Amino acid sequence: MVETLSKVASVDPVWDRIKHEAEEAVRTEPLMGGLIHACILHHASLEKALSYRIAAKLSSNEMSMVILREIADRAYASSPQLVEAARADLVAVFERDPACHRLLQPVLYFKGYQAVQCYRIGHWLWQSGQHDLAYFFQMRISEIFGVDIHPAARIGKGIMIDHAHSIVIGETAVVGDNVSMLHSVTLGGTGKEEEDRHPKIGDGVLIGAGAKVLGNIRIGNCSRVAAGSVVLHDIPACKTVAGVPAKIVGEAGCAQPAVSMNQVLDDGSSPSR
Repeated sequence: MVETLSKVASVDPVWDRIKHEAEEAVRTEPLMGGLIHACILHHASLEKALSYRIAAKLSSNEMSMVILREIADRAYASSPQLVEAARADLVAVFERDPACHRLLQPVLYFKGYQAVQCYRIGHWLWQSGQHDLAYFFQMRISEIFGVDIHPAARIGKGIMIDHAHSIVIGETAVVGDNVSMLHSVTLGGTGKEEEDRHPKIGDGVLIGAGAKVLGNIRIGNCSRVAAGSVVLHDIPACKTVAGVPAKIVGEAGCAQPAVSMNQVLDDGSSPSR
């Protein structure tokens, strides 16, 4: 009896929900059936679906889908942290992006989510000493998604990159957990330094569209960087910065800016002119 119940009970409610959403999508739009079956319904788990999606997006005449899928499968099999991060990223997008109404959407359609999962495989390759393959992943991610993340950069889990156009994250950058950023964000250097030269972003930080954070500086946990800002110096935790160059203009306004996604400066937080 216990064995029968264990077979009936869901062992992966997230994946079960994605499959249910996929089946409903096929019923609603039969023309999408081929894509949805290939990307979702033909697979036994989220990581198997992601390895297929990653390989399909990054494959070219230079590297076949078969080889890329083998690489992704090997990465997921050897590093459970990759699967954990993929799930945390998926939940982050679902909870924070008002345009996301189903868990299915990021896996199928959202290039920010897809680009981050591709980066994670590239980072795994980098850590494994396979630097040329990691550079290949970086190149293809940039070409396909318009997202350029060096494979040596260290990025936490629960990441949401909304719109994800023209994102640049440098080699020695570090991004904490539960960070949200919008399009055209740069985490870059300030010159030709060859050592530790890129920003360190704390947990729970919100980085607005077009913001540039430059140099080996630290952005404290749960801070906000306003859209279009250029940040050149350390920022304490739980602050809002804005302007060119950016200055502290107030408190962060809530405990978790990356989750609330509130990018509006209060009257008392407007940058001085």
